[in-house]
Amino acid sequence: MALPHYVKMVEVGPRDGLQNEPALVPTTVKVALIDRLSATGLPVIEAASFVSPKWVPQMADNAQVLAGIARRPGVRYPVLTPNLQGFEAALAAGADEVAVFAAASESFSRRNINCSIAESLARFAPVLEAAAAAGVRVRGYVSCVLGCPYEGRIDPQAVAQVAAELTRMGCYEVSLGDTIGVGTPEAARAMIRVVAAHVPVERLAAHFHDTYGMAVANLYAVLQEGVAVIDSSVAGLGGCPYAKGASGNVASEDVLYLLNGLGIDTGVDLDALVAAGAYISEHLGRVNGSKVARARLAACAAPG
Repeated sequence: MALPHYVKMVEVGPRDGLQNEPALVPTTVKVALIDRLSATGLPVIEAASFVSPKWVPQMADNAQVLAGIARRPGVRYPVLTPNLQGFEAALAAGADEVAVFAAASESFSRRNINCSIAESLARFAPVLEAAAAAGVRVRGYVSCVLGCPYEGRIDPQAVAQVAAELTRMGCYEVSLGDTIGVGTPEAARAMIRVVAAHVPVERLAAHFHDTYGMAVANLYAVLQEGVAVIDSSVAGLGGCPYAKGASGNVASEDVLYLLNGLGIDTGVDLDALVAAGAYISEHLGRVNGSKVARARLAACAAPG
């Protein structure tokens, strides 16, 4: 299959990237980051998570973040809502798109959210029903699509079953996550082919982690299978809790550099994206996780 002419980039840094930061990031910094990302041309920026602050303290200011950002026309700001209570809180805070999160691994589901895959999907049913009644779009996530920290390799058919059920329940798009970043290009390609037999490929997104340095290669492989939606995190924000010290989300700057090199349109400005990543990296006091950003920033700083 030919490469897509346009790829929708979904920025997950403000939520998926920051949620596991040990030190609380001030609300003003989160808002400033999202506003900077909005100015890059990104069409979708995942802004927050409406989960219990007991479990994710970093997201306790979710309503304040949504109230503080300068929403740009044409940009969507979805939030994660794991249950009906979270959905209702998100709706009250002004969210107009939400996401629900399932797993392709029974072991991961039980250890991560303390229930089976079937039970997790049942929990989402009221969310999908309430969202439909409120005219709110719902995106679905499936984790561990290429590997699980407890089960190892995951059968693509298991991924397809969960993705198909989320679609049947009303999710307009399903993001397939290589949560521990163990995938390789041919494994990623094979998984997409199986899932696409159950869910149209135009309704699938790739959410690949870079733990083993394969994320960009894997993305190139699934682009060739027709995937035209990619999740990424500015400056590579977010680690991998199942591989201590390993990198997590693929960096948005690296993804955009790949897409630019392939001649694929995104509408996103690389220089503005690099600047946004530099801003949050400086605040967090860490090295920017994007190789492209580091190279471009170093080139700008070089004399002459």
